[in-house]
Amino acid sequence: MRKTIVGVMGGCSADERTLENAREIGRLIAENGWTLLSGGRPTGVMQASVTGAHEAGGLTIGVLYDEDRDQGSEGLDIVIPSGMGAGRNAINVLSSDVVVACRGTGGTISEIALALRFGRPVVLLDFDPGEAFLKASAPEAKYSLAATPDEAAKMVAAYLKELGRA
Repeated sequence: MRKTIVGVMGGCSADERTLENAREIGRLIAENGWTLLSGGRPTGVMQASVTGAHEAGGLTIGVLYDEDRDQGSEGLDIVIPSGMGAGRNAINVLSSDVVVACRGTGGTISEIALALRFGRPVVLLDFDPGEAFLKASAPEAKYSLAATPDEAAKMVAAYLKELGRA
């Protein structure tokens, strides 16, 4: 059976609470035996989630914005230099069984919209882009709001069970 992939999306720069949430959800992803996928940059939510998963012994994948594999986050096991710029957001979403979105800006919003559009369940961790946006992205989309990383991990597990990936 193939590995279960949980994508963690979020801003290149983030406040301390968001970074701690990202690191903790990364740790929980690893502890559940899931693979963490991120945008792979050595900043913000991407680095924090990779660090958490790596420290917990999990498998980590980064799909990079550019073509230079040396620009990946420390702690990545698999580095995929896309050279696609923001187009790599589609790869991140389509490669994930479930997407966890931490606070972010335009790139994160685009990943949420793509995930909902392509039927990937989304767990919004301490981040609410608004009901109108979420419903407009795909009216029948599955998404949940989580206040904490523990709550987010439980929601991910529930979506994976629904998908037959648990």
